[in-house]
Amino acid sequence: MGTRVAARQVLRWTAMNASVFSPLQCGTCPLQPLRTPCRLICSSQNRNRALHQSLEPLIQSGKPELSLLSLLDMGFTDSQAQQIYEDASKLRGESAAKHALSTLTALFVLGLNPSSVQKLLEKCPELYTVRESLLQQRVGNLRKLGLVEGSLQRVVSHFPQILTVPVKTVKSMVMFLREKCLFTVQQVTDTLRDTPAIVLENMDQLEYKFQYVYFRMGVKQAEMVKSRLFRYTLDEVRSRHTFMERRGLYQTPDKKGQTIIINPKLDTILNVDQDAFLTDVANASAEEYEVFRRLLAREWQEEEWQHGSVEADGDGDDDGDALEEEDEEDEETRGKGGYRKKRK
Repeated sequence: MGTRVAARQVLRWTAMNASVFSPLQCGTCPLQPLRTPCRLICSSQNRNRALHQSLEPLIQSGKPELSLLSLLDMGFTDSQAQQIYEDASKLRGESAAKHALSTLTALFVLGLNPSSVQKLLEKCPELYTVRESLLQQRVGNLRKLGLVEGSLQRVVSHFPQILTVPVKTVKSMVMFLREKCLFTVQQVTDTLRDTPAIVLENMDQLEYKFQYVYFRMGVKQAEMVKSRLFRYTLDEVRSRHTFMERRGLYQTPDKKGQTIIINPKLDTILNVDQDAFLTDVANASAEEYEVFRRLLAREWQEEEWQHGSVEADGDGDDDGDALEEEDEEDEETRGKGGYRKKRK
């Protein structure tokens, strides 16, 4: 019972003081006095150790310790506690309850307040079933990639699914951005911060989008990152770019990176709604753009059909070549056989 009370006090202290200082912030104690008996716990390492030591008996216990009362003691409102308790109970019973307790612990230590935790779990209930050790590894990996305090919390709140993605997958995406897109370390960090959902994207599609913007539009990496390129689909990028190009408002740079006209910035083209794009950038009406998009979609379909036909013809040629090679081999075999027979 004493351990449970201590655990609740630590969790309540973490939640109440999240606005005063970050629970994972390194350095000295904040100047303003704390209202709890945990005043001596100053560094993030000591706070995390105290929290884990207090909660370890509960997490390792054979009995589910997640209850409405414990959730209320953590700082959740009645409705929030009821929602979390119901969501956790729907999963896998006793084991889910233990994982839910670990998840709540990790999220509070991360510096999130009860309201943020509840919204985050509502967006991504899969987090209830993730082990605390995996959460710690994934959070630690994001820190290594440059997501500092503040940015890390915003990323997790906006896209909590990132904590369900294995570290290996995130590292593969980082390697792709570094090697295929030639992003700097800081550009990779900025991309993960502004577009965390990129870790779940198909790399082949990302590479095609990057190459299109880099070669067809002549846009460099720094401008891609600034405009948050990877938030938009390839169709969105191609539609607006091609519309501008055919109206004479955009030109592919030559080998020296020069153009006759001044191209608008990628951020101006993408990072605005359709009305602003048509009015301020393309100088066109919504009707014109809608007709253009329908015609462009038809063009893309025809191109895909033609590309598929070419591939099919190529496959047929390969098969024909293979058959011809087989015939040649048969003839050669028959010729050799005839030659041997003749010699005999």
